[in-house]
Amino acid sequence: MNKSDRPDVLSQYLSAARAALDAIEATELPAIREAAARFAATILAGRLVHVFGTGHSRMAVEEMFPRYGSFPGFHPIVELSMTFHNPVVGANGQRQAMFLENVQGFGPVVWRNFATDPGDCLLAISTSGCNAVTIDVALEARRLGIWVAALTSTAHAAVSTSRHESGKKLHEVADLVLDQKAPPGDSAVWVEGLETPVSPISSVSGCAIINLVKAEAARLLTEAGAPPKVLTAACHLGAERARQLFEETYDDYRRRVGVLYR
Repeated sequence: MNKSDRPDVLSQYLSAARAALDAIEATELPAIREAAARFAATILAGRLVHVFGTGHSRMAVEEMFPRYGSFPGFHPIVELSMTFHNPVVGANGQRQAMFLENVQGFGPVVWRNFATDPGDCLLAISTSGCNAVTIDVALEARRLGIWVAALTSTAHAAVSTSRHESGKKLHEVADLVLDQKAPPGDSAVWVEGLETPVSPISSVSGCAIINLVKAEAARLLTEAGAPPKVLTAACHLGAERARQLFEETYDDYRRRVGVLYR
């Protein structure tokens, strides 16, 4: 297809997003169910599912918890030095963040902050699957006996070069891979006269997988007689009950993460 024959930019993005979601439905549901079962079992056992990402993957981390419609048992880990992007330049700028996310040996430093257990799980998130820190965090988790799932795009990884000294990519060091189905380079819209594409897909497809995992884990926990405390909007329960549940949810989270500091 010639550039001039492409559909208009809005149609391009919507089509690409639908294609990614359709591909997830066609190929990824078994892996999503496996991850959710592992995570639910971990939460039932009183341990934690750690969720780690740098850069814009922070959005997917926080989509898991503490987003409305989410629940304790998931432990978000985001390093401010690699996720605080809004200054862009100057102090705490994007150049520094992108440099730091490829520093070797960072994984053990992160995990030394927590009293982990082989009963824990890790969901490591990176669309390219190539930045050194996320791979390092996953490798160190494996060394600690923690089961690791990777949320990544294998198509994007295929055209990217690992920045980790091992030469490995995230999907190559995980026990289970959840493929976001984002295209190579992630961005999906070509504008006539513009050299490079715009509008990444992984924000849609990655968060879709997060919420599929979350929904299945909630179902399994409820089925097991341990329904989770969910951060819930007042329109569902009324303002008073929503406020009460808000406090109960964070109290539950505080109790659960207490095991990390013993």
